[in-house]
Amino acid sequence: MAHITFLDETMRDGQQSLWGMRMQAGMALPVAPIIDKTGYNIISLVGSSLFEVLIRHCQEDPWAGLDLLVGAMPKTPLRGGIRSNGSVTFGFTPDVLMDLWMSRLCEHGVRSWWIYDVLFNIEKMHRLAKLAKTYNCQVAGTMLFTLSPVHDDAYYADKANKLSALPEVDSLLLYDTGGVLDRDRISTLVPAIVANARGKPIEMHSNNMLGQSAKAYMDAVEFGVTVLHTAVRPMANGPSIPSIEIMTKNIEIMGHTHNIDTSLLAPVANHFERVGKAAGYLVNQHFEYDVTALRHQIPGGMMGTLRAQLVQQNMLDKLPEVLAEVAAVRRELGYPGMATPFAQLVGTLAVLNIVTGKRYSVVPDEVIQYAVGYYGDPVAPIDPNVLDQILSMPRAKEIMANPPEQPDLAELRRRHGTGENDDELILRALVPASDIDRMRAAGPIRRDYPTLSSPEFEQVQRLMRVATAPLVQIRSSELDLTLRR
Repeated sequence: MAHITFLDETMRDGQQSLWGMRMQAGMALPVAPIIDKTGYNIISLVGSSLFEVLIRHCQEDPWAGLDLLVGAMPKTPLRGGIRSNGSVTFGFTPDVLMDLWMSRLCEHGVRSWWIYDVLFNIEKMHRLAKLAKTYNCQVAGTMLFTLSPVHDDAYYADKANKLSALPEVDSLLLYDTGGVLDRDRISTLVPAIVANARGKPIEMHSNNMLGQSAKAYMDAVEFGVTVLHTAVRPMANGPSIPSIEIMTKNIEIMGHTHNIDTSLLAPVANHFERVGKAAGYLVNQHFEYDVTALRHQIPGGMMGTLRAQLVQQNMLDKLPEVLAEVAAVRRELGYPGMATPFAQLVGTLAVLNIVTGKRYSVVPDEVIQYAVGYYGDPVAPIDPNVLDQILSMPRAKEIMANPPEQPDLAELRRRHGTGENDDELILRALVPASDIDRMRAAGPIRRDYPTLSSPEFEQVQRLMRVATAPLVQIRSSELDLTLRR
């Protein structure tokens, strides 16, 4: 029997997968102290894409919101996520800006990090791990899992060996964005990782895209995983991760132990269900087992993006064709792992191939950058014919002649006109100044949000589903509420 610890993803991956990263601080603040007392070993909270969405779409200051949540959860270490070559901008982020992003989050209270690179640039991951340790942070070296002919057990054993050899890495995180791991693969993969982990704990994160991740968690525990990522039930399942409610129950039934105070789960779950319904966001999701997901392996958050892109072109009926094209593009590009940025690159390229009717006639700059090796070495060779098409694009020569720059901090401060206000520098590197101006014009951060539940409100929600406007505002003497489609 084992002692299992739980990492809470309610306010990070749960809301990213179900709410499109639109969870504002006030939506979580009323129950944040309860989450802090529940017994999680870590609470996952923040990533740069969350900052960007809060500014652009919610007009909320993410630094102010982060400070409120950090202040409400003083007990449990709070985790940030960082991609080794581009967490502050979608493409490439200069190393000095990556370091600044990590440092500023640590100054605001983050004390745990999951560090990843889809192509496993270990040197870059190590640089960030060393920086995290200067703030006494815990560090999880992340192995993003994907199914392909080249991502075998030996591949991950090698990565586990290299990451665990870094003294700054405290644990290894097996991260299954597509939720494709089953018992057969787990029974060989996890022992291979454990054998090369140098005794460091193994965490597991599996988005429940095929409805099998809770079972995968139990199988993984049997073979040596001791840290599981979960969310409270309304924010779990579907494209999110398994619920803490079912996993504590399963762990107990199997005779394992944990530190979760299950009496505190219901008030947190009830709160997020009410807030989610009031905002018109997804809660209480469940996915059926769909074998096509094994082929395209699109993460939960990316599926919504694909649908939105097709809706803009009035081609939503082409979604099955796009999913098949995603699988083909991924194979032709050398099987990149389906996580940021490659899930977006592969998905967008597949949509372009279908919308234009001519494959690889339009190629985004980021795909060209990947093809010429700026992201690192592909896991498998790019299809030669596809590579020729990409490199023959007019933009290819220009991109190859201008590799990603590495300005110093003084230069970045000069460009953005922020002086030594590095919190502001991060925001201006993320979004245009006009978005920041709109955010500030919206006023101070809200501390709470309505949790309406009435026949009238449900009728408004039904109207929102067919509305053409992006938002509807309801005003009365007792209410001032904006609802987003």
